[in-house]
Amino acid sequence: MPDIFLQFSFADSINQFVSWLVREYGDLFHQLTAVLLTTLLVPLEQALLALPPLLVLLTVAVLCYHGTRRKGVTALMVAGLYLIGCLGLWDKLMQTLALMVVATVLTMLVGVPLGIMMSRSQRLRWLLVPVLDVMQTLPTFVYLIPVLMLFGLGKVPAIFATVIYALPPLVRLTDLGIRQLDGDLLEAARSFGTTRWQLLFGVQLPLARPSIMAGVNQSIMMALAMVVIASMIGSRGLGEDVLAGINNMDMGKGMQSGLAIVILAIVIDRISQAYGQDGRLKKALRLKKTAGATA
Repeated sequence: MPDIFLQFSFADSINQFVSWLVREYGDLFHQLTAVLLTTLLVPLEQALLALPPLLVLLTVAVLCYHGTRRKGVTALMVAGLYLIGCLGLWDKLMQTLALMVVATVLTMLVGVPLGIMMSRSQRLRWLLVPVLDVMQTLPTFVYLIPVLMLFGLGKVPAIFATVIYALPPLVRLTDLGIRQLDGDLLEAARSFGTTRWQLLFGVQLPLARPSIMAGVNQSIMMALAMVVIASMIGSRGLGEDVLAGINNMDMGKGMQSGLAIVILAIVIDRISQAYGQDGRLKKALRLKKTAGATA
C-alpha cells in the first residue's frame, strides 16, 4: 500500500530551541526560581503552617459568613476543613493552599491586565484568542516538559505549569465582562470628563467585577485540578499523597487526600462565588429571604 504521507518532524528544532534557552538564560531562570521560593512561596507556607488551626478555621468562618450570610453553609465549610485536620492532612493542606495562593496571585497579575488590554484592542484579541485556545486544549503533560527543563524539579515549575493552565479563563472572562458593559453608561461617564484610568478603575472594573470574579473562580478550580499533576514534578501537599496512593496501590491514602482536595475546592468555590456576586443581587436575595421568613 503506497505511503501518501510526507515525512517530516519538528522535534529536533524544538529541542534545539529549548537547549538554547537553557544555555543562554539558565541563570536567569534559576534566579527567578530562587526569588519566587524565598520571597513568596516558602514564607507563605511557613506562615500558614505556623498559624494555629483554630485561627484558620475562624478566618474561613468569618469570610464564608460575610460572603454568603448563611450559617448552615459556613458551618459546613468549617466542618469540612476540620475533617481534613482529623485525617492528619492539615500540614499538607497548608502546603497546597500556599501553592494555590501564589499561583492564583500570579495568574491574576497576568490575566486581568491581559483581559483589559484585549477588551480595548481588537487586534490584540485576534492575536491572543488562538494562544488561549492552545493553552486550554494542550495536554498538561506537554508543557510540563519545557517547564521542567527551564526550572528543574520542585515547587516553582509546578507554579508556572499551574499558571499556564489556569490563565485562559481569567483572561477571557475579564475581556468579556468589560466588553459587555452598557455603552450608554460608559458614554455618560465620559461626558463627565473622566480620564481613561478613571473610567477603568471607577466604572469598568467595578461593573465587570462579577465576570472577573467568575474568571478568578474558574482559574482557582483549574489550578486545583493541577495539584496531583504538579506533584509529579516535585510539588508537595495533598497531591503528593494522591500520587503516592496511585504508585503504591494504596486506595485508602489516595481517597483521603482526594477527599481533602475536593473539600478545599468546595470551600474556595463557595467563598469566591459569594464575593463575586453583584452587590444588588445579594441584597435582593437577602430581602427575599427576610420577606419569606416573615410571611
